[in-house]
Amino acid sequence: MKTLLSTIAVTLSIIIFTTSPTFAKKDKGFVSLFNGKNLKGWKTPSGEHAWKVIDGVIDYEAKGGNLTTEKNFESYVLRIDWRFKRTAGSAYNAKLFDADGNVIGNKPVKNADSGIFVRGSGKSQVNLWCWPCGSGQLWSFHGSKDPAIRKGALPKINADKPVGEWNEMQITMKGETVTVVLNDKTVLDQSKMPGVGTKGPIVLQHHGGYNEKNKTWSSASALIQFRDIKIKEL
Repeated sequence: MKTLLSTIAVTLSIIIFTTSPTFAKKDKGFVSLFNGKNLKGWKTPSGEHAWKVIDGVIDYEAKGGNLTTEKNFESYVLRIDWRFKRTAGSAYNAKLFDADGNVIGNKPVKNADSGIFVRGSGKSQVNLWCWPCGSGQLWSFHGSKDPAIRKGALPKINADKPVGEWNEMQITMKGETVTVVLNDKTVLDQSKMPGVGTKGPIVLQHHGGYNEKNKTWSSASALIQFRDIKIKEL
């Protein structure tokens, strides 16, 4: 028995020793932006309650405005989990792009659309959606006349998980340059976002909505959830 207990103790020690530093290193320097209980630290749109905390996640029904951090940020690394909990309404047309970011057609996609504004304004939007090009696209720059900026705004790969599954995203913002890693795959690598400003809040986007009169969802509605939001300022 003593031998068995000793073996278990040694095994546990090895597990703790080999795993703890990894997690500590992963989260070193990060602070939480969401406590899992309420929206403390965030500005909710006046007069609406569409942003709610349910079972430790931020839940949204696309029935109000954007959710914004109270604090402004400049250069940072943001880690955030998100998922579209479902789609609603009819499909809508998404743009198709070639490898250089040029529009070459359209394709019907599931009704789900949101985004993260990394410097407060819509110009700094990183898209979250079900488009064939994948999440991470820089919407305000996909039509840029500068070929390098236009190409850089397009995700290198579609790394999205299916609707209903959680995605892990890391956004690194330095100056006017952004890098996005989605589910351990780099989808944007030091892409340029000229004119986005030097500092601003982080914004979780409202998109689409429900038409009470017609009892229908508009196209590209943000039926989305967020959790485990952490930031490290650089």
